Amino acid sequence: MADIKGILFDKDGTLVDFQKTWYVLADLMALHAADGDRARADALMVKAGYDYHSHCFRGDSVFAAGTNADIVALWYPQADEARRREMTAYFDTFTAEQGALQSVALPGSRDAIASLHRSGFRLGVATNDSTGGAEKTLLALGIAQMFDAAYGYDAVANPKPAPDTIIAFCDLTGLKSSEVAMVGDNRHDLEMAKAGGAGLAIGVLSGTGTRESLAPLADVVLDSIVDLPAFLAAGR
Repeated sequence: MADIKGILFDKDGTLVDFQKTWYVLADLMALHAADGDRARADALMVKAGYDYHSHCFRGDSVFAAGTNADIVALWYPQADEARRREMTAYFDTFTAEQGALQSVALPGSRDAIASLHRSGFRLGVATNDSTGGAEKTLLALGIAQMFDAAYGYDAVANPKPAPDTIIAFCDLTGLKSSEVAMVGDNRHDLEMAKAGGAGLAIGVLSGTGTRESLAPLADVVLDSIVDLPAFLAAGR
């Protein structure tokens, strides 16, 4: 941990309360895809990972871990490539604008980010949301100035769990991948950490992942990023 100089954060479920932020947005997206048919929209929600019995998104589901392109592919299986690109662009714009407006910061996340920034860590966001959505959300949360960059699925050739975002962050900051920690609430965050040679793969329980799903891939599992400053300070 003494070698860690940079931190990449997943966004939803790590910085942002996933359940409170995304249920309304996901439901509106499903209604749009279902042409207003409530029963069909509910079926699309379940297909993409919403559990109506538990009233939450399932960990590692398309909603929790995928991109808007993944959602479009799931919901429009018969659409041609042009139609899929059109719908992906529509959902990207919708989620970028509305996601920022609806974003609910996880308790203590702002203070944790400020503490890490003061300690000199280079900070970035790695999300399977769009880059525009990530940037707008950081602005809405009032923490954008503390981040070097935000990388959405459309900022790299291959999104999570591929290592592209770690490589891009290292190119920007001049850090080695072994000097970067990746923090997230889903397995694909930790899979990216391993694929990219990150110095630490840190799971957090503030999103849709569970200790059982994260522990096999994580170097450590924390309750949330509130615990991160003290954890990293202990290893210095």
